[in-house]
Amino acid sequence: MSTARHVAVIGAGAAGLCAAKHLLARGQKVTVFEYGGYIGGLWVYDNDNGMSPAYQSLHLNSEHKVTAYEDFPFPPGSPLYPDHAQVTAYLRAYAEHFGLMPHIRLHAPVTAVQPLDENGQRKWRIEVKGESAGLFDAVVVASGHQNVPRHPPFAQQFEGQYLHAHDYRLPEPFKGKKVLVVGIGNSACDIASDIAPHTRDAVVAARSPVLLMPRMFLGVPTSRVLAKLEKPWMPWPLRRLIRTTLSRLAFGTMEQWGFRTPQTRTHPAGHHLLMGHFVWGRLRAKPGIAKIQGRQVSFEDGSTEEFDTLIAATGYLVELPFLPANCSPMEEHWINLYQRVVHPQEEGLYFVGFFNVSGGGNIRMMDDQSRWVADLLTGKARLPSPQAMRKEILADRALVQKRYPDSPRYGLELDPLDYRRSLAKAMRQ
Repeated sequence: MSTARHVAVIGAGAAGLCAAKHLLARGQKVTVFEYGGYIGGLWVYDNDNGMSPAYQSLHLNSEHKVTAYEDFPFPPGSPLYPDHAQVTAYLRAYAEHFGLMPHIRLHAPVTAVQPLDENGQRKWRIEVKGESAGLFDAVVVASGHQNVPRHPPFAQQFEGQYLHAHDYRLPEPFKGKKVLVVGIGNSACDIASDIAPHTRDAVVAARSPVLLMPRMFLGVPTSRVLAKLEKPWMPWPLRRLIRTTLSRLAFGTMEQWGFRTPQTRTHPAGHHLLMGHFVWGRLRAKPGIAKIQGRQVSFEDGSTEEFDTLIAATGYLVELPFLPANCSPMEEHWINLYQRVVHPQEEGLYFVGFFNVSGGGNIRMMDDQSRWVADLLTGKARLPSPQAMRKEILADRALVQKRYPDSPRYGLELDPLDYRRSLAKAMRQ
């Protein structure tokens, strides 16, 4: 395009930073609006924007080599799985290396995004703290989807200490207590492993089946082993057999520890210390919760136990309060976006980072999405018709419903191999 367009990017986390980087590299004008006083989003421990779920022991779940931005590796000597402070420093270094800092407005919470038609062209008015911040040609929403806790329906029934995983920080406050961790995702595994050496007793309640995977296998990250064994042409039952076999070699069966082996695709979960706590008797597993009365928790196996504390690692809601209702892509826990990025009806409205990748690195996937947004805004790539985009969105949803359990947790799930192929095809259009 002959003239640069002015793009607003909402959020200065991993998604917003790479969106800004790719747009600036294509000669576009960019303003990044960050709610708080730091860049790095959810990786900033005790971020003053109040949206970060980072706890003190938080580390990457994927090896840094496959997580990093494609053109900006982690520094030499980084551990295989960096912690939150190291990821925060990495994101800061990325912003400084690519000259993003002058384009970022800190302490600038976006309160409204309004579409306008000006002389036949779509514009977007941004309001910050209730005041106009100007008109923009396009908006990239990169505000994240892990800042509004999804509380379980029984949260208010429990009369002991209750908190969501979003508010968990340190294990010491739970010393000597009997604690129930609800959920079996990565956050639940992290928190259960974190508190187990300190509690009087700790239990994980897993309503859904799970395949716990070791972080390391044969001396290398498990993802490397899977990359060698799994091929793109393999049908899912064969890939599932490979993963189940690997898990069994490391841990035995899920049933021997009180869990259930999944028969469908599930999001990978695990922690390098988790099974050790089961072996030492510091941690136990129970099935889903049937009911709660006071501090008494009844489980689906008919047993009942009393707990001091309940920690709900039950996921998050996607809320975009600054968007008008007709511009929101959310429909319950589903996100109606073409390739998880483009609003099919609102020209110039894009989203980066609204997914849960079932294996691999989220940051690398955000990098792919941001490159495509830059292609679209500079005319290097084109979009199909709104009707064709809506058709693809419904097909994507049907595929997720077919592959994964019927749970709100999987509304944003995507398979990295399939998604990269699909996104590459869209980028060639």
